[in-house]
Amino acid sequence: MDSKPWKEIVVDLVYWRDTQRSGVVFGASLFLLLSLSVCSIVSVCAYIALALLSVTISFRIYKGILQAVQKSEEGHPFKLYLEQDVGVPADLVHKYSEVGLRHVNTGIKELRRLFLVEDLVDSIKFGALLWILTYIGAFFNGLTLLIMVLVGVFGWPLTYEKHQTQIDHYYGMVSGQVKDIVGKIQAKVPGLKPKAE
Repeated sequence: MDSKPWKEIVVDLVYWRDTQRSGVVFGASLFLLLSLSVCSIVSVCAYIALALLSVTISFRIYKGILQAVQKSEEGHPFKLYLEQDVGVPADLVHKYSEVGLRHVNTGIKELRRLFLVEDLVDSIKFGALLWILTYIGAFFNGLTLLIMVLVGVFGWPLTYEKHQTQIDHYYGMVSGQVKDIVGKIQAKVPGLKPKAE
């Protein structure tokens, strides 16, 4: 197992530093999401478990026959894995549950602030986002969006790395146009003036 921090491992995966590992992770994730879009989660989990069990049983029988024919005393082919401790450490669970709880509490406070209109501009922006999400939801279901996100996560970093100059140029042009439009709207609509920094 790598001794790198998990963030570095994720960056290596999405930038395809190790093409074999990135291909396996991307392919398996895409296969899982496509399977979930066709079958129920129970069926997908059962099929994956059944396929894994079929492979391990076949390998165990194959090694048993091979040992009988060669008259060797190699033992159980999965003995190394059977002797390993596979439990989850309690301190790891506490650490990540505390981090998760912190994020949940922050999210609840932010939603309270937005829904109870603490800041009118932020609540209007949130409403616009929700309105846009209704249209996105009408065109795509959740699994389709997850598939698109997965393809984007594994495709965008490599594309950006290869074509950074052109992408930055066009992003700067679009960003300037959007800022001009937002500035004009904020100047004309009362109550939407930008906050003083």
